Amino acid sequence: MSEKRLVIIGNGMATGRLLEEVLRLAPTHYRITVIGDEPGGGYNRVMLSPLLAGGTDENAIVTHPASWYRRHAVRLISGTAAVAIERRQRRVRTAAGHVIGYDRLVLATGAAPRTLPVPGHQLRGVVSFRDLRDTRRLQALPRSRVVVVGGGFLGLEAAEAMLRRGHDVTLVHSRGHPLNQQLDLAAGQRLREDLAARGLRFVLGVRPTALHGNQAGQVTAVELDNGERLTADVVVQAIGIRPRTELARDCGLTLGEDGIRVDDTLQTFDPRIYALGECVEHRGRTFGLVAPLYEQATVCASHLAELGHRRY
Repeated sequence: MSEKRLVIIGNGMATGRLLEEVLRLAPTHYRITVIGDEPGGGYNRVMLSPLLAGGTDENAIVTHPASWYRRHAVRLISGTAAVAIERRQRRVRTAAGHVIGYDRLVLATGAAPRTLPVPGHQLRGVVSFRDLRDTRRLQALPRSRVVVVGGGFLGLEAAEAMLRRGHDVTLVHSRGHPLNQQLDLAAGQRLREDLAARGLRFVLGVRPTALHGNQAGQVTAVELDNGERLTADVVVQAIGIRPRTELARDCGLTLGEDGIRVDDTLQTFDPRIYALGECVEHRGRTFGLVAPLYEQATVCASHLAELGHRRY
């Protein structure tokens, strides 16, 4: 096996596809290490909504179990975050104390959920719906009064899943109908009627201005800009994501307006470092869907395998 060292920071769906492509194109080219801050192997994040709703189980959404990494001689460091990239020494440090050298480094750090920019967002019971940890937390809730903030895909999926689990659910959205970026008014109203018939309540055209809690620090209500106050035991934030660029920024890589800036080969300012997925910005665009992430992984793998004929 070659002594070239490939380190990948992040173990989401983009990394899973990248690993598959690199191992297919250049199976003996690298000693590969993957660093993931979530425990365990890779899973299908798209299936978190069906998992929350009870339509599947955790085993069914796992795409790359620990045995897969062992079988392909990939070192997996999971349950700890990478905390520093030392570009001059070409090494990565983790929160658990690992120091891993690299010849090529890929940043696949993904994105973090946006938090509500209002007082009280730090209260207990204010949660996001982004990863397996969030899903388990929501699954464990007793019957509750749930307010979901955000009427995009993720907000609607979270709201319907919580409704199916027997919770009392209200969805708050700042626009006049759900999925306003994808649907026109007529279609949006039809969707709203369908979901309302299943028991989902809508409060539209308003924004939260504050979250209120009790003396124990538990959220109890959502205050809206029309003066209304919604009682809540749990508030689910589903108002979008932001690329995780802190590692790149701290080691001096070039950032765009939102993400880590990459060229058509998914290479950063540093020719030894690539980036792909939700953390990148390519020609002024960021990405949140699976299809472009998989295409990026295919292009990046081609260049890591030194076949360099593909462009994104």
